[in-house]
Amino acid sequence: MLWVKSLHIVFITSWFAGLFYLPRIFVNLAQETDPTSTTRLLMMARRLYRFTGVLSLPAVAFGLWLWLGYGIGKGPGNGWLHAKLALVVLVIGYHHACGSLLKKFENGRNVRSHTWYRWFNEVPVLLLLAIVILVVVKPF
Repeated sequence: MLWVKSLHIVFITSWFAGLFYLPRIFVNLAQETDPTSTTRLLMMARRLYRFTGVLSLPAVAFGLWLWLGYGIGKGPGNGWLHAKLALVVLVIGYHHACGSLLKKFENGRNVRSHTWYRWFNEVPVLLLLAIVILVVVKPF
């Protein structure tokens, strides 16, 4: 179980690293006026989005293994897991929202400012904070 838990943590950390950096690229894209730089940033964003998608799969798979295979969070007094799973669904939604925003940049249809992307960039920080607190503290 400790190997599965360790791999879950590594893949979650890697996935979130991408989710922290991708919106930061969006901030730069929203400010950029040079076509060459825009092309480079779009290439970086595309590759990072694909890579974080790949990282999300084992992160979720190892989490499911811990839950369904080892029974972590099953039984009474484990309401924290239901809250965590709801937040994981939001993280997956955030990841897909990044993909949608990337497509808008690629098609030249971005309508949001760099300031909006700066705030958007804080969402995964808050989600990770809440998830870690739920897993470590298990408040309910």
